[in-house]
Amino acid sequence: MNPRDRRAARHQPSEPGGTDPAPRRRALPITVEQVVDTALGLVAADGYEALTMRRVAAALDTGPASLYAHVVNKADLDELLIGRLCAEIALPEPAPDAWRDQLRDVCAQLRDQYLKYPGLSRAALAAAPTDRQVARVGEGLLALALAGGASPQDAAWAVDALVLYVAAYCLERSIAQRKAVHEDAAWVLDREELRRRLTALPAADFPHTTRHAAELTGGAGHDRFDFTITLLINGLGHR
Repeated sequence: MNPRDRRAARHQPSEPGGTDPAPRRRALPITVEQVVDTALGLVAADGYEALTMRRVAAALDTGPASLYAHVVNKADLDELLIGRLCAEIALPEPAPDAWRDQLRDVCAQLRDQYLKYPGLSRAALAAAPTDRQVARVGEGLLALALAGGASPQDAAWAVDALVLYVAAYCLERSIAQRKAVHEDAAWVLDREELRRRLTALPAADFPHTTRHAAELTGGAGHDRFDFTITLLINGLGHR
């Protein structure tokens, strides 16, 4: 079975009894799981931008051609990585009286998984949600939104907005942290410096920005994340 067929088989349901309808042949001494483990290790150490098929192959002490016996291409590897992260997400049984808190919790879990691997959420922004674990999380989020009484259309678009925001939030944090590594960009994460720059703007031209610089730069930890997720979820509830 060629790699593309194996990729398609990953999206098919298992046969009764838990057997894979298309079992893999281990023609090489490496497995898909080892490829994913190695790739995640590289991302955790050096960030997603440093991830290449060649680097994964080198870490496995093999050549890039060997990887293609297990993974179709870089896009396929990205899908596998996001799927591995989604496999760690615990989905609750939807409760009509607690669906908002449940949605927030799932979004926070996804955020924490992304932040373990700097920049990996970039792959999620461009990936089609066909991986079974990714689809499982999407199904869980949709069930929670529907449990809150949202129409199917509102629920579907709200879930899309939530997932996009989580990925974008994590990507922004990883980019800012990478920039802060360089001495000339350390001010990026310095709230006091950013506030000083905002208040130094001409008040006549920027009256609101200068007056509310503290609010614009406020928040600690994941305060902004919690605010935005809650805003989206509450908006869905009001509809």
